[in-house]
Formats: sequence, C-alpha cells, structure tokens
Amino acid sequence: MKLPLPLLLLLSLAGLSLAQIVPRQSWCRQPLSPRLPRVAVPVRLIVIHHTASAPCYTPQQCQQALQQIRMGHLLRKFRDIGYNFLIGGDGRIYEGLGFGIRGEHAPHYNSQSIGVAFIGNYQRALPSPQMLQAARTLITIAVQRRQLQRNYALVGHCQTKATACPGRQLLDELRKWPRWQPKP
Repeated sequence: MKLPLPLLLLLSLAGLSLAQIVPRQSWCRQPLSPRLPRVAVPVRLIVIHHTASAPCYTPQQCQQALQQIRMGHLLRKFRDIGYNFLIGGDGRIYEGLGFGIRGEHAPHYNSQSIGVAFIGNYQRALPSPQMLQAARTLITIAVQRRQLQRNYALVGHCQTKATACPGRQLLDELRKWPRWQPKP
C-alpha cells in the first residue's frame, strides 16, 4: 500500500525526536559543567561551520574526531567543545554542548545561536546528502523543541567573521536553503 505524500511527511515529522541525536556521554566521559553559560531560548540563528579536519565515516571514527575537536578547543582555552552539535560523515547528529548552552563558535553571535559543525573540510567538496539531511533534521528538531525560533535565520560562519568556514562548497549549498540569510 502506497501512502499519500502528506501522510508520509506527517509520519516522518512525528517520528522526529531527540533520540536521533547521539548523546554527548556516548563520546565524552567528561560531563558538561553546570557553570557553562546558558542562552535565552528560542534563539534566532543557526550558524553552520565545518571543522576543516579529516572527515569521519563510522561512529568510531566520528567519536574519535569529536574527542580531538574538543581537545583542540580546550587547548585554545574554550570552556568545552565550542559547537552545540556536530554532523558526522556517518550521517549522525552528535551532541556537543547541546541545546540551551552558549557555544564558543561565532564571536558576537554565540548568545543568540546554535552552532552546528560538519566534521570535515567543505572548501572543495560538499558534505554527503546524508549529512545535509541530518542538519535539516536537527533544525526541525530545534524548532519543534522551541530551542530555535520558527522564523530563524541560517548563516555560515564566514558571515559572522572573516573566515573561510564553512567552506565554499558548503556555503554555496546553504544559500539554496529556505531560511538562509545574507546577513546575520
């Protein structure tokens, strides 16, 4: 039996839950400090990044990459990993700081945004369709959970400061997304 498209969309939206987000404790033994600054939700921005590192393709590779990213951020004197969420090449959404915690990813915009980083370098190549869909799913979850305003704006990191992040190819893709804005 073939279901009509509106019913399929409704069923797929109803199935969205935080269960699709890999919890932080699965890749990091260190719990978040309760002293980390919070943000007033819902926030108005999604800031997209790339990690400018090697990609990962399996849960094990992605968890190692997450640990390396976090250690790099700690060496730079961040309070923890700087991103709220990361998207792995395995198509999974990994919790970094999670919802409601102020990230350290986009100066002057951290208190009004959710920072999402694609693991890998997307200057010359696009993330996989699976990764792009994971980011769309995360945005939908954030709106449903009232962590992100319904009329949110989507920007690349380079729109908040002088940087090549999230990479030329990924930024070109983001410009096609419905809520992309030329300015934060």
